[in-house]
Amino acid sequence: MITIKLFCAAGMSTSLLVAKMKKAAEAKGIDAHIEAFPESQISKHLDGLDAALLGPQVGYTLPNAKKICEPAGVPVAVIPMVDYGMLNGEKVLDFALNLIQNK
Repeated sequence: MITIKLFCAAGMSTSLLVAKMKKAAEAKGIDAHIEAFPESQISKHLDGLDAALLGPQVGYTLPNAKKICEPAGVPVAVIPMVDYGMLNGEKVLDFALNLIQNK
């Protein structure tokens, strides 16, 4: 099972995207645990985490997120704005999977 967590301003705006990512994972036969949380809680969610994705609205926190995630071996990146805005769960899932494969 892979674990992907999305972090945004309050953990709410990514909930629809999480649902679409779960559907995309199911359609691809991927066993994935996908959740959303506020960006301020990123350090609390590193255990068992395969990839951390930041919502574009908190992309400015990427340098700090890298300081938290990289020592734990967790890749972190900002979700592309177009895919986030269009709620393209499949593309964001693929983005996360690529991040995991290339860590």
